[in-house]
Amino acid sequence: MSDAVLSQFKKAEEEKAVDATKKLRVGIIGTGGIANAHMQSYKRMPDVEVIALADIIPGKAKAFAEKYDLPDARCYSSHTEMLAAEELDAVSVCTYNATHAECTIACLNKGIPVLLEKPMCVTLEEAVAIRKAEKESGKVLSIGFQPRFDPNMQMIKKIVESGELGEIYYIQTGGGRRRYIPGSTFIEKSTAGIGALGDIGCYSLDMVLNAIGYPKPLTVSAYKSDFFGKNPEIYPIDCERFDVDDFAAAFIRLEGGVILDFRISWAMHMDTPGDTIILGKKAGLRIPSTDCWNGSVGGPMTIYRDVAGVCTEFKVPILGGGGNLFDKKVRSFLDAVKFGGESPVPSSQIINNQAILDGIVRSAELGREVEINIPDID
Repeated sequence: MSDAVLSQFKKAEEEKAVDATKKLRVGIIGTGGIANAHMQSYKRMPDVEVIALADIIPGKAKAFAEKYDLPDARCYSSHTEMLAAEELDAVSVCTYNATHAECTIACLNKGIPVLLEKPMCVTLEEAVAIRKAEKESGKVLSIGFQPRFDPNMQMIKKIVESGELGEIYYIQTGGGRRRYIPGSTFIEKSTAGIGALGDIGCYSLDMVLNAIGYPKPLTVSAYKSDFFGKNPEIYPIDCERFDVDDFAAAFIRLEGGVILDFRISWAMHMDTPGDTIILGKKAGLRIPSTDCWNGSVGGPMTIYRDVAGVCTEFKVPILGGGGNLFDKKVRSFLDAVKFGGESPVPSSQIINNQAILDGIVRSAELGREVEINIPDID
């Protein structure tokens, strides 16, 4: 592929000056691991003041405030206490998966925009309830998929939308790790709800579904396992607590006749479950996997197509200049709040992602294919 053709996919980004004369009053619900990334981004935003923190573990919110030098931030033992006492312009929901829906709905019901960490929640039923609360509130809700702001991820979408591949009919995607099972609240169903599926599976689904316009899922036939997390020789510290998935695979039918072949892993006897492949009727795109799925691509992508009857291959070079993706995620949310823009990562799309995760769990537990029915909320 020529440089001229590749250049049509490239888009220069311009840094916008931020008006800091009026600061947004932000609260954070849940002050565990991912809240640190939110706080670090907020500290870099000149128009933000984090004024409230909530965590159910005694003393945790206060310790978080001290860590980030927030002497004026008020600390609460629950999100309900915080929402009752504070007037907030925005909230980051950074709790464990099982309480994403509860906390997000409470914020929206009070008319507060929400930046919700991934995964959106645990079940499709919860996702539907979040969407209903969002629609009734009219407030911004953005889901925490920072890989969308990577220029290489955006390139995938641009290539598909350009028509270079033609009509898409089959996608293979997933990713994972040979060995890396997180601890803490990630490994128990009571807090995480789902394991590798929710931690990194939602990312790989978003990479390809966003590229093809997020068609609705129709059916899922799936498998999941927990062989490594429960094995004391591999995971000796927390194997007795482990009760979520550490590997999953699924065959998903989407609207428009697209087939999605998916697999994800926290632990396995393999370096990768395979590259991502997008097959179209005019060309195919290979996206190299990474050693540990991190929301980017593992190297230059390749487009395969016929030219004058000859099978040819073209490299799509890695794009730099992505900057801090987490900052971009937070900034895009704040700008939508300030200027009344659309959600940068809308729940109207991510509900389809959540429906697939929910379908994988149901199908794996039932041992058969299941239908996916997403209620019409809009």
